[in-house]
This record gives sequence, structure tokens and C-alpha cells, in this order.
Amino acid sequence: QVQLQESGPGLVKPSQTLSLSCTVSGDSITTNSSYWTWIRHSPGKGLEWMGAIAYSGKTYVVPSLKSRTSISRDTSKNQFTLHLNSVTPEDTAVYYCARGPRRTTQEYWGQGTLVTVSS
Repeated sequence: QVQLQESGPGLVKPSQTLSLSCTVSGDSITTNSSYWTWIRHSPGKGLEWMGAIAYSGKTYVVPSLKSRTSISRDTSKNQFTLHLNSVTPEDTAVYYCARGPRRTTQEYWGQGTLVTVSS
């Protein structure tokens, strides 16, 4: 069974960088044709697909966040990480990591982690 677990700070100050990691069990992030995604949900914006990293290591980021978002991975830890720079209160959301057969299709989700951006 595939399980994903998000980890990271619950509170970040404006202008700082948010880094969230997703640790995967029950599958490898290098499994052929797997895509590992970050999605967030906020009351004001709803569900927002942020980006993904493919089994090959290729990354995809939504254009609206491309200037301040990157996704990396550590295959030795079976983990992938979201980096979001220059955060503002508008980045306050529940952040989810997920796994799917395509970058815009998710089959397995983490439980989500609330991140609040506030001074």
C-alpha cells in the first residue's frame, strides 16, 4: 500500500522560504511512469495543483508559481520536497503530496499539512 507523509513547518514568516517534504512508503519515487505531486487547498483559492516531479526526475510547475517554486527529490530517502520562496499570507493553505500515473492525476494522497504564513 502506498503511503505519503508530509512534513515541514506549520508556521512561516512572510518573505521566507517554505520547504515541505513528502516521505513515501510502499512504492519508489523512481517507479516507472509515476508522478509525485504537490497540491494545496486554501479557502480563498480552492484546490490548486502546484507542481510535480516525475519518476525520471523531470519537474513541472504551474506557470503562476514557476518564478518561486522548485521541486527536488532524494532517492536515497524516497522523498521529494517542495520549495516555495518569498511566501506571503496568500500561501497559507493545507499542502498535500500525492502520487499518480500522470502529473495531473492522483491516486494516493498524504493526509495534508497546514502551513500558515504570518509574522
